[in-house]
Amino acid sequence: MLIKIAKPSDVKPSEITPKSLYLDRRRFLKTAAVAGAGVVLGTIAAPAPAHAARGPKLEGVVKSKWNLETLGEKLTDYDAITKYNNFYEFGTDKDDPSRNSGAFKTRPWSIAVEGAVEKPGTYDLEDFIKPHALEERVYRLRCVEAWSMVVPWVGISLANVIKHFGPTGNAKYVAFETLLDPKQMPGQNRRVLKWPYKEGLRIDEAMNPLAILAVGLYGEAMPNQNGAPIRLVTPWKYGFKSIKSIVKMRFQADEPPTSWNEAAAREYGFYSNVNPTVDHPRWSQAKERRIGEFLKRPTLMFHGYAEEVAHLYAGMDLRKQY
Repeated sequence: MLIKIAKPSDVKPSEITPKSLYLDRRRFLKTAAVAGAGVVLGTIAAPAPAHAARGPKLEGVVKSKWNLETLGEKLTDYDAITKYNNFYEFGTDKDDPSRNSGAFKTRPWSIAVEGAVEKPGTYDLEDFIKPHALEERVYRLRCVEAWSMVVPWVGISLANVIKHFGPTGNAKYVAFETLLDPKQMPGQNRRVLKWPYKEGLRIDEAMNPLAILAVGLYGEAMPNQNGAPIRLVTPWKYGFKSIKSIVKMRFQADEPPTSWNEAAAREYGFYSNVNPTVDHPRWSQAKERRIGEFLKRPTLMFHGYAEEVAHLYAGMDLRKQY
């Protein structure tokens, strides 16, 4: 199926989650003062062009059981999804990715599959995707900074990808890595994190039916600022867990290091599950503000996906294994 389309010790506290709570609150209050109490806001992000450029349509996309009707919520506007992003490879402000990623080249693209797996190798993106059905899945996205979206992702089942490559009995975890290219990704010239960006899942988490590798949204090819050409989506976890612009998957026996956990282990645990009872050290996670809405809403355990994923963490202390 073809798709058309520095040292950690030098990190400043302001760079670990730069301006996040402070600026979001300032932007929100400024907008609210103009709009008046009770009105619906367009987006919390800084002013941007009226409409984001749209990508090519994806062919052969089928609807999944995770759709707008079953979720029972409104989709977040396309412009908001594509202009209010965390993608530090292109800058740390929310509008930096949309402004700085326009020239990012996503073709040709390949993904290395390594480690405890029967079919290791380096695969062209189209060959990597071809054996799997493209599905539209409408999922909530929750950021650790207490904002959220409802996104109509297009992607392939991560479980099916894993089965295709055949992990061996030693594959207890799967690690992911983002492209390292400071010439194309200007944010990598700053020591905000230890580049390249790294993430990982326990193998049973990766095999959960909710986990996907997304290649698009709103039925179109993934915008650069949202993680083109392929990114992880795990809707029961905070957004930083869903690594973008993936170039490597490695199956291994040991828990892999992850970028935010390396940078600030007290703030960002390996599991990163959405849990309203566990506060971030600098703010509460009990409520969230949906982009495009005025008032906050209560944060749901596992972001509302407890029925599908709670069994993965049975017997664990989720206040310690956060």
